[in-house]
This record gives sequence, structure tokens and C-alpha cells, in this order.
Amino acid sequence: MRQPEITFSAQRNQAMNSEKETSREEIVGSPLFEGDEALRLVGTHAQKFSEEYNRRLRNKLDKVIIPITAAVYFTQFLDKTSLNYASIMGFPITGQNYNLVSMAFYLGFIVWEFPTVYIAQKLRLGKYLGVNIIIWGLVLLCHALANSFQAFFVLRFILGMCESCVSPILVSIISMFYRKDEQGARIAYFYMMLGFTQVFGGFVAYGISFYDGAVMAPYKIVYYLLGGLAILVGIIVLAWLPDSPVNAWMLTEEERIASLERVRDDQGGTQNKKFKKEQVIETLLDVRTWLIVLATMLTDIPSGGLTNFSNIIIRNFGYTSRQTLILATPTGIMQLISVVICGYYSDKKGERMLPVIYATLPTLLGVGKSIVRFSSPEKTDRLLALMIGFNNTGQKGVLLFGSYLIGTFGSTLSLIYAYNASNTSGYTKKLTINALTMTFFCVGNIIGTEIFQPKDAPAYIPGKVAIIVLLTTQMGVAYLLRYINVKLNIKRRTMIEEIKREKDWTDDDIQKEKERRAFADMTDKQNIFFQYVN
Repeated sequence: MRQPEITFSAQRNQAMNSEKETSREEIVGSPLFEGDEALRLVGTHAQKFSEEYNRRLRNKLDKVIIPITAAVYFTQFLDKTSLNYASIMGFPITGQNYNLVSMAFYLGFIVWEFPTVYIAQKLRLGKYLGVNIIIWGLVLLCHALANSFQAFFVLRFILGMCESCVSPILVSIISMFYRKDEQGARIAYFYMMLGFTQVFGGFVAYGISFYDGAVMAPYKIVYYLLGGLAILVGIIVLAWLPDSPVNAWMLTEEERIASLERVRDDQGGTQNKKFKKEQVIETLLDVRTWLIVLATMLTDIPSGGLTNFSNIIIRNFGYTSRQTLILATPTGIMQLISVVICGYYSDKKGERMLPVIYATLPTLLGVGKSIVRFSSPEKTDRLLALMIGFNNTGQKGVLLFGSYLIGTFGSTLSLIYAYNASNTSGYTKKLTINALTMTFFCVGNIIGTEIFQPKDAPAYIPGKVAIIVLLTTQMGVAYLLRYINVKLNIKRRTMIEEIKREKDWTDDDIQKEKERRAFADMTDKQNIFFQYVN
């Protein structure tokens, strides 16, 4: 039977049907008991803390959360791309089997993404993450013992399963502890490790490359080192990464309350262990969900063509394997700089999607000149390589510059994480949108591994044109997401003014109602006080 349609006016009245403030003692046994865990600690009436107190508290949080989340992401990306380093250090799997081993990571990631985020919802986030990191450290150690295609495929599949929880958990933790105007930079602080690992990993692999392999193959040393590092980081996460402001080990009870009050006005909520089917349905019916999914794929299809093959690509320019390890590192520096600048700008200006456009433009500008210059095959090949860094022309300097330039658009996924953190409320909805984002991150990477086909060598024109089209479309999707949020915010501000007139409420009355709803685990669509970040 078709459900009767509820008008927006009726929804607004339902949202306003109670003006009573609720203390934390009254939460248990009330309808709000199904709200966030934070309600039991702070109730529905806000407590005020000075800006100086909040500044000191934020600094205290930064000293613990930022280094640990950065260490986790550093370890994850270094481990995920370990195959890239192993590929030029005696790795025994080559050809199409190498492609399949590379793909196995993303298959494991996809298969386990939704189960892992919903398991994490029932458990303490830091503890669940720490256990997964230790397990994938053991899996990396096993890579050094494997010697067949089947063994490596299974190990990479399990590695993908273990690492699938990382980004959703880190984004959830950032969104619980930090205000919306702080989240972009904090996510950038851990995401910039993606660039740093390219630099660090390249130099470590370069050092190992001088080893003659007398005792074991050089790639095995890589896996022993990375496996040991992952286990160490996993232990640190288990011991010191806080799960939420409600039980953060490094905060006093007063600081826990203040930490929650800092984020109350954002209406984003904190943790809730109850799975809510209606929030999943709302996520799937929200057009912005699928635009985010599309934006993720448009980012990661190009990325997937380069992540596990960038060292091979640079080596094909005419460099030795040892030279390649060093020459690949500036791409990481370019990406690191782009991530930090875009993260800072996104918080400073209250924008999430404009920096996506800005980060993509340098990549497109690099190829913009070349697209119209098809006067000679030689010139075409050379200039297209300026963008993609994937062409055998002999012009090493131009090819390298092109491979470095592509690093600027690498910050777009960080901004998508920040968009999800700042624009989603309702804990199950947050987990669902993050799981969808990461699932299609993997789909994009899998498709990306096929974007450069051997039959298109040496110019690889179809792959290059595909990347240009994808990134141009990405800019359009980013602008559309921004446009939708701007319109939603205008509509909500108008509705709040109508409520004030109808109920004869003052601004103080509106603020009290906002405070009451902040930790009720309402979704952003249910809560008309929720304001989106463009």
C-alpha cells in the first residue's frame, strides 16, 4: 500500500512538537534514548565554554588524533602500494597475473566494505581499527613467504578486506571531534600521507635496491619492513586512538562535555550503535549520494591507471629501476602540497566542491594546449604526455613533468571525504555514504587498471582522452553538488524564519531547539537546522 505523502510543513511541525529541555538524567527511558551516546553525557541543554578553553581543547585533541590518524593512513597507503615497489624489485608475478594480483586488493575491499562499517558501528572504533591493522601487518609478512600467483592473489584480497575500514573510521572520528570549519584541514592532515608515502617509500625502496639479493629477494625485505610497521601502528591505535568524545581516554569528564559542546551547533551528531534501516534508505534515495559516488569514480578511474603502474610507466621513459624509485617521488610532493592547500582553503572559505575544481584545473590546463595541436604525430605524442606522463617519446624531461603535474588532482578524494563528514548527519547514514564512497573508489580503481591498453601503445591516445573527459566531467559534478547545497541552505533558512513567525519564537528559542536536536541521531534531511557546507 502506498504510504501517504507527508508535506514539508507537516515534517516541520513534527520537528518542532516539543520545546522541553531534557537533562542527561532524563535521557534514559525517553524517546531520545535512541539518540547519540553523547545525549547521556550532555543532555539536550547546551553548556557554554570560553573560546580560549575550546582552543586549548582543540590543540589537545590535535596532539593525539592527528598524529595517530596520519600514521594509520601513511601505513595503509604504503601497504596498498607495496606492489608498485615490489614490481621493479624482483617480484615473481608479471604480465596479466600481475594485473589480477593488483585487482585482488580492490575486490577484497569491495566485498568487505559494507560488512566492516556496520561491524564497526557496534564496536569501539579505535579498537576495531587497531585489530584490522595488526591483521593486515601479518598478511604483509606472509607476502614475503608466498611464491605463487594463487597465494599472492589471496593475500592481496585479504589485505583489501582489512584496509576497507580505514577511511570510514577515520572520517567518522574526525567528524565527531571537530567542527565543520575544522574538518577539511584535519582530513587533509592524514590524507596528505598519501603523497608523503610516495616520497618515503621511494627512498626506502631505493636504499633496498642496492642490496644484491644474496639472502632473499629485495621485494621480500619491503614486505618484512611494511608488515612490521603496520603491526606497530596497530598496537599504537589499540592503545591510544580515542573512539569518540564520550569515552576519550585523554580527556577529563569536563573536557569530554566541552568536546561535545564544541560540535553541538553543527548538528552533525556523534556515535550511535543502533543500525537504522530508514537511514540507509534515505541515503540511497538522496540524489547527492549518487553524485558523490560519481565524483569518486571520476577521480579514481584515472588514479587507478597510475597507482600500481606509475613506477613501470616512468621506467619505460628510459630510466633504470633504481633511477625510477627516486624520480617518482616529486609526484608525491606535488600531491602533498595540493592536499594541504585545498584542505585549508575548504575550511577557511566554507567550501568543499570549489577546491575540487581548482585542484583539477592544473591537470587539464597541462593538456589543454596539446588537444588542439595534432599537426604532427610526434608533437601530439610529446604534448599529451605532458599531462599523463605515459608515452615513449624520448623526451624524458617533458614526460617527467607531465607525470608530476597529475599529482594536483590527487587532493579531490580528500575533499570528498570532507564533504561527506560535513554534509551528512545520522550515524547509520554517515556509515552508509562513506561505505558507498569507498566501494566506488574501488570500482573506479579497478576500471582504471584497464584504461591503458597494450594495443594503444605507444601513444595511448584513447586512455589519455578518456582521462581528460573524466576530469572535465568531474568539475561539472562538483559544481552541481555545490549548487544543490546552496539551494537547500536557502530553503532551510526560509523555513526557519517561517517557524519563528508561526510560533512567535525568538532567536533564543530557535537556538534551544537546535541544541535539543543536535545529538538525537536525526539525519540531515530530518533536521531542518542542519546547514550544508558547499
